[in-house]
Amino acid sequence: MITALHHLKLISDGLISHGKAVLIEGDNIIAVIDEDNIPQGTTKVDLNGAYLAPGLIDLQIYGSGSPLFFGGDPSAEALSQMEASLLKQGCTGFFATIATNTNEIIEQGIKAVLAHRDNKLGNMLGLHLEGPYLNPKRKGAHPDSLIKKATLAEVKHWVEMADGELKMMTVAPELQDAEVLNYLDEQGIVISSGHSDATYNQTKGFLHNPVKAITHLYNAMPPMHHRQPGIIPAVFEDKPYTSVVADGIHVNFTMIKLAKRMLGDKLFLITDAVSEANKGVYQHVLNGDHYTMPDGTLSGSNLTMLKAVQNCVTRADIDLAEAINMASLYPAELIGKDNQQGKIAENYLANMIVFNDAFELQSVVFKGAIQNYNIKF
Repeated sequence: MITALHHLKLISDGLISHGKAVLIEGDNIIAVIDEDNIPQGTTKVDLNGAYLAPGLIDLQIYGSGSPLFFGGDPSAEALSQMEASLLKQGCTGFFATIATNTNEIIEQGIKAVLAHRDNKLGNMLGLHLEGPYLNPKRKGAHPDSLIKKATLAEVKHWVEMADGELKMMTVAPELQDAEVLNYLDEQGIVISSGHSDATYNQTKGFLHNPVKAITHLYNAMPPMHHRQPGIIPAVFEDKPYTSVVADGIHVNFTMIKLAKRMLGDKLFLITDAVSEANKGVYQHVLNGDHYTMPDGTLSGSNLTMLKAVQNCVTRADIDLAEAINMASLYPAELIGKDNQQGKIAENYLANMIVFNDAFELQSVVFKGAIQNYNIKF
């Protein structure tokens, strides 16, 4: 059966189009056509003039709702809850993230991902390890007692244990041996520099060779200085894919404007979101619109991806279609998904969101199925 979504404002690949219809069959988009050309016998779904955009992709998130996936007891059950919660927010793809911790807890998290394989909805795309191979000088909320230098044996053990589920690692590249970085690159794992104290010259040496990305720009890295430029100017020059937390707390919106001017289509959105937790290493406390550790150290955000898009539009002067790219197309390009995400186009997965002018989510289309909808057939 073919379903046609119509009476919509289509956002895809940096453009907003009118008068279009999107044809879905099974899991996939089979065509984007003029609305007047919808074939006879097609099931038509009227979106009442709302925006239709690609599903949002968050490459760094620790949990959504309760229990927190990466809290004191990571589990397959928490991952199931996380998938369901994020799907309701329009997040049709994400990397479940594990932060610096003991080997026991990290491996428990990896086992939870493996145990979840047979029961997953499918919006969890893999695992992101943020740590423990960081620079303690830029630890942020990560406990310095658990931060360490990578060994090739340990990295190989975790990669093999994860059985293809480990997709991304945030490390401080200036402290790691070349054999470790080269091994991760050879395995197709995205290496992202984060919680790093690298100099400008060190950063120039590892960007694109083999480090492909930067984790949460401005946070947990040296600020720009006129005599010691540090990481940020090197990022602006070499333009790797670079994530940013657009909540106005982790990063001021003026600095997001600057980053967008400098990085263009390489700046993408993450939430770095957590939820309240009262056990384990990371005991996140909700403090108004953000989370801190019990000692007041800033930890994760309270963002959703759609709220991050809204903030970019209303607070950072970024066009809506481009803000959607930052939350869908660019992260999809970084991780190189074979099953085509990030655009609304022929042969792409039918993962989409429907929202109104107030950035209120009205419906989610996931693998061709319309969920949580308030629309007319």
